[in-house]
Amino acid sequence: MTAVNAFTVDGEPLPFVPGQTLAAALVASGRVAWRTTRDGGRPRGIFCGIGVCYDCLVTVDGTGGQRACLVQARADMAVTTGEADDE
Repeated sequence: MTAVNAFTVDGEPLPFVPGQTLAAALVASGRVAWRTTRDGGRPRGIFCGIGVCYDCLVTVDGTGGQRACLVQARADMAVTTGEADDE
């Protein structure tokens, strides 16, 4: 039996493929937006995919403002989504 790699997003397990970024795993699960802007509550998710913009921000293991497109997924990490720290 093959072990499933997973991290948690807002308390729910999310499987990932080794080498995937957080953003890739979120999109693969069908989640294309995971935060909203402070001004207007507009949905945001992955936009540039290379770390230039700040649309895909998440909190990883308590550290906010992490770009999901740059952070490689690893088992047992805790990710929270929502309003961004930076705008």
